[in-house]
Order: sequence, then C-alpha cells, then structure tokens
Amino acid sequence: MKTAAIAGYEKNVPNYIAALEAAGIRPLVTLDPETAARCGGLLLPGGGDIDPARFGEEDRGSRDIDRFLDGVQMEILDAFVRAGKPVLGICRGHQVVNVYFGGGLIQDLPTAEAHLAHDRTDSVHPARNLPGSVLHRLYGPDMAVNSSHHQGLGTMGRDLRPVCWAPDGVVEGAEHVSLPILTVQFHPERMAFRFARPDTADGGDIFRWFGDRV
Repeated sequence: MKTAAIAGYEKNVPNYIAALEAAGIRPLVTLDPETAARCGGLLLPGGGDIDPARFGEEDRGSRDIDRFLDGVQMEILDAFVRAGKPVLGICRGHQVVNVYFGGGLIQDLPTAEAHLAHDRTDSVHPARNLPGSVLHRLYGPDMAVNSSHHQGLGTMGRDLRPVCWAPDGVVEGAEHVSLPILTVQFHPERMAFRFARPDTADGGDIFRWFGDRV
C-alpha cells in the first residue's frame, strides 16, 4: 500500500489519518526525518503559527509557536523536495511550504474574522481557482471551502504560484511550478469522506489527487 508521512504530533492528526486511509494511503505519523523519508509522500498538517524569525520578522501577533516543530518539519520537507516526492500542505502546512521556499506570512490578517472558526465550527466562504491549476481541474473555477486560521501567505516563495483566492484576496491554494507540491489554507480533511459537508466542495478529491502521486 502507498505510504505517506504525516509530520505532526499523533494527538493532533486523527482527521488527517482518517482522510488518508479513506483515500487508500497508509499514514505514518512521525517527526523523525529518516523514518519520514522512507514514505512515498508527505502531508504537512495544520497547527500553530511558525516562528516569524524564519521569515525575517519580529512577532506581530503569531500564536502557539513551536520552534521544535518548525525545525523538524522544515528538515523533513527539505528531504522530500530534494527527492521530488509529492507534498500536500494543509493550513499551517500551506504556510510552512511557503516559508521553506523563502516566502513570508501575514501574521494577523486584517480580515481574520472572516476566516476564524466560531464556537469550534469552521467558517465557510467562496474561493476562486486559477484556470489550469490543480484545484481548477478538480473543482472548476469556483468552490466553497471551510476556514479556521488568522494568518495567510504574504510574499510568495520561489517557484510557488498562488492558484486559489478568498474574496478578500487571501491565498487559499498554491502549487509548485515543477514539483508535485500542492498546498491549501483550508481543511480538506474536514470536508471529506465521513466529514463531507453539503456546504463545501468535496475535500476527498485533494486526497485522491495526492494518492495518485504517492
């Protein structure tokens, strides 16, 4: 069976495990770079904010910083990039990939209220996909996505292109111009399989796309 590493803490990733398994991928939760490197693909999950020092800024509203996790995820991501293996970044993972490639983050979005979860329930908003992008091929020009974040991509990392936007301009999806790397700001694992919801697109399509490349 195809295997993908989830570079995160076991207690925080049950929904990602369920989504990968439903897509026919065996998940391996690990923060050990050597173990992760033996997998066919990498999933970088959601979580707290990245240390702003990694993109050359002082702390201006970042939360729940975990510098150990920052370092390990960057190391694991580097190995997958060098090997040309597929990477799927979700929420924090979307941001980790951008920072890895030299990009920056908006530490506290001026429109954060439209993107935050309320009473532990994700917000839902429309998004627009770039023609020819992975997300456009999966969902067409427009889709509805969930939302639970207060930061967003700033300067884009080298060789990454934005491919999906919220109405306020926040980058909801990005892809690498030549490597099999797709990142999304929303949470497809909470839009897929047993968590599928009628008010958003089917997040399972993203995991199936990932599985086809693992």
